[in-house]
Amino acid sequence: MALIQARGLSKTFGGKAAVQGLSFDVVPGSVTGFLGPNGAGKSTTMRLMLGLDNGDGVTTYDGVPYRELKHPLRQVGSVLDAKPFHPTRKAVNHLRMLAVSNDIPRSRVNDVINLVGLGDVANAKPKTFSLGMGQRLGLATALLGDPGTLILDEPANGLDPQGVHWLRNMLKALAGQGRSIFVSSHLLSEMALMADSLVVVGRGSLIASGKMSDFISTSNRNAVLIRVDNPELMTRELRARSAVVVTEPDGRLAVTGQDSDQVGGLAHELGVRVFELSNREATLEEAFLDATGASEEFRASMGFGNQSPAFGGPMMGQHGYGPGGPGGPSQQSYGQPPQQGYGQPPQQGYGQYGQPPQPGYGDAPPQGGASTPTPADTSSTEDDHRRNGDSS
Repeated sequence: MALIQARGLSKTFGGKAAVQGLSFDVVPGSVTGFLGPNGAGKSTTMRLMLGLDNGDGVTTYDGVPYRELKHPLRQVGSVLDAKPFHPTRKAVNHLRMLAVSNDIPRSRVNDVINLVGLGDVANAKPKTFSLGMGQRLGLATALLGDPGTLILDEPANGLDPQGVHWLRNMLKALAGQGRSIFVSSHLLSEMALMADSLVVVGRGSLIASGKMSDFISTSNRNAVLIRVDNPELMTRELRARSAVVVTEPDGRLAVTGQDSDQVGGLAHELGVRVFELSNREATLEEAFLDATGASEEFRASMGFGNQSPAFGGPMMGQHGYGPGGPGGPSQQSYGQPPQQGYGQPPQQGYGQYGQPPQPGYGDAPPQGGASTPTPADTSSTEDDHRRNGDSS
């Protein structure tokens, strides 16, 4: 199973950096989520990792670049496009063609097409497939060579709830077998259930890399909540101990800089009656918004007053979370990439794949049309220059 090491990945389009100096690791035995706002460079990064874009830096799989792998589908499976196949070639024939090119047994084709739930439509032409069915065929392609590494760009896009549940369990099971799974998604609630580690980027630069729990712990939404009969005394004494105290609308005190044992112990020393004492833990979404607020490429106006730009005009001011937003400045330093350090690998053994869903759940129709080989999450400048062939 391959250790993925990306070092110094960089790519510019027309003088604008889509990815700049990006370095991170993806360790075997884990699902590593790849997160970032639209325009952060996620798809371009994945293309660089697979040698599909020219740029700087190198990505190795157990020390070997992708282009030097003898049978790439048997070592690295990838899905970067929702429908990466000829629309009139039968689904089963698409997989058979790829199997022959990588010396994969013909029997494996039937295995994977049933695994992803497309057995009943194996002889159908993919041009008739919904976006969700196209994603399933793409996943079958990625799994065809039984690879030790998977690189997936938005694989849940277009899947119905049963399909998303199946995908999550399958990827966790594959990671439990010691494989390296690198997956991007905008579904943060799903990523919170799936991933062990994260790589977070903004405007092409690294914001965070490491365990998900460590990333969430940096959010300033984490706090100790306490409700007492003498909040004024409690607030004064907490602040005297360098804690930050904010009074919530319901009268509770939100305390940062002290843990719950310290806050509860202080209340006991002061003789203050405690009616409630609990920890508030940030969600992945809250931590993500805190960390990436300053890196958001496209911001929508939050109202129609002075902050709202004229149609076609530039967006003025800072909207959303992050520095200056409702959550205040993040504790994450945007300019300095964090230290690598995943700690101990996650425990093995997530169990079996489970039963793949049967086709016909009603996969969601395409949202905004099928994606194209052009990275979907890069800026409009990148798309324009790619169409014109102007890249560096």
